[in-house]
Amino acid sequence: MLTKKILFGNFKGGVGKTTNSVMTAYELAKKGYKTLVCDLDPQSNSTQLLRRTYGLQHNSELKIDKTMMVAIQEEKLPDAIVEIMNNLYLLPSYKDFVSYPDFLEMKFMPNVPNYKEKRMSYFGTLLSEVENKFDYIIFDVPPTLSIFTDTALYDTDYVIIVLQTQQRSLDGAEAFWEYLQEFYNNHTAIDFDIAGILPVLLKNNSGIDNQIIKDARETFGKDMIFENIMHHMERLKRYDRKGISEKGLTSVNDFHDIRLHALYGKLTEEIIARTGGK
Repeated sequence: MLTKKILFGNFKGGVGKTTNSVMTAYELAKKGYKTLVCDLDPQSNSTQLLRRTYGLQHNSELKIDKTMMVAIQEEKLPDAIVEIMNNLYLLPSYKDFVSYPDFLEMKFMPNVPNYKEKRMSYFGTLLSEVENKFDYIIFDVPPTLSIFTDTALYDTDYVIIVLQTQQRSLDGAEAFWEYLQEFYNNHTAIDFDIAGILPVLLKNNSGIDNQIIKDARETFGKDMIFENIMHHMERLKRYDRKGISEKGLTSVNDFHDIRLHALYGKLTEEIIARTGGK
């Protein structure tokens, strides 16, 4: 199959974007798809979660010999890729990645023809050396207008808008939707689709949560809303702190893990279907 690249986004922070990016990548890997997480956020949240997951599963610290920023500067992006577990790989972010915009400004000065396009497409050019080795590539980006987000948008095939069921998240999703349309119209070299809106509940059986989802269906269209709605689950907080645990892979697991992975397994099947997979 051809490599499929997916970006999870919203212009509101703290909506579960990173959690759902990494959990989807994890489940894709479990299903046998070779998956790469590209952490394009200088805050490195995806990297930290996967480092902890590696430590939990291997009882040792993940060794990162070269940061992604150094690999970019050396034009050897594949050198920064690390293996987390079978079928799951990471391009790790680090605090030095905050200098990426300055690096692009120096490399492609305003006197360079099409310098804006070259800045946005540069990461994808480096990634193209290795992307055909993966079935899926997942981009995690900051919740802001930035070259980090534009870099991923320029290279992705599909966008999933993560919608936490609160008004500010809905406002952020609407703003992100409008930006996606503008970005798509302004750049003829790109070609991505919006795979859907993924609701993430703040509370179970809450009236405001149901109203936000109803408003989202009216705003974006019923077919754009994922059938699998992710409920608020305390176990995800533990994963953030300790790493992703699962029966058969770690010694720390219980029915909460089983239930959580079953839900994300169903979500991942829907994502596969919405992105043209079997």
